[in-house]
Amino acid sequence: MALFGKPKYTIVRLKKKEIPDGLWTKCEECSEVLYNKTLEENLKCCPKCNHHFVLGAYDRINMIFDKATFEEYDKDMVSVDPLDFKGPKTYKEKLAQDQSATGLKDAVVSGEGLIEGKRAVVAVTDSRFIMGTMGSVVGEKITRAIEAATKKRLPVIIISGSGGGARMYEGMLSLMQMAKTSAALAYHHRANLPFISVLTNPTMAGVMASFAGLGDITVAEPKALIGFTGPRVIEQTIRQKLPVGFQRSEFLLDHGMIDIITPRKALKTTLSQLIDYLS
Repeated sequence: MALFGKPKYTIVRLKKKEIPDGLWTKCEECSEVLYNKTLEENLKCCPKCNHHFVLGAYDRINMIFDKATFEEYDKDMVSVDPLDFKGPKTYKEKLAQDQSATGLKDAVVSGEGLIEGKRAVVAVTDSRFIMGTMGSVVGEKITRAIEAATKKRLPVIIISGSGGGARMYEGMLSLMQMAKTSAALAYHHRANLPFISVLTNPTMAGVMASFAGLGDITVAEPKALIGFTGPRVIEQTIRQKLPVGFQRSEFLLDHGMIDIITPRKALKTTLSQLIDYLS
């Protein structure tokens, strides 16, 4: 009888301890779950498979320049809406959205500073801002950076990350930037000054067909997608299966389209050595 006289037991369900958002990131390549602090310390490269995550323009600037030596050019230059573009979102709305999300005024940061004690002019495009596409501001800032390097007789380095090439919101004004940046590099070349092009994932379309493809030395990050049209579009057009790794850095190195593949951790030293060599 004592058994039936015992008090009823209450089932208590403990709440799971909540993990704050923003502490962990899943690797896009190997699916490893990575602690964000560790990932940041490793320059946003997966410590397990060496997958290179997208890196913002200012993060790249801090990565390659000696501390407190970078002087930015044209920091406040912003795009206007010359075509009064309308769509699911207007151009002005898209600009405001990406400016808020990235903290950038447009898809490029340019300036000069010291790389292991060697002065150089650098422009970095950022794929987080309208996929790093080249509008009037991107073209103008890159052109001004090249012209400044020519005038000061400095090497110029452009780190490209563009998945969209010319910016459709600006139409022909965007396409004109391909010729303008290429012309500036031609004058730089005639002055016997070096241009190092660094290609990151992705570098495609009009950017690759203009300044990104004109380097005296072309460096790429591992496994970066590089080309004009994406592999899926090419396959649909030619109706053939492309080789494994087509348009990746390793494939292009094997076929003579780029000169060096450099992991992110070694990029600063590689650029410094190339400046020495080309000078």
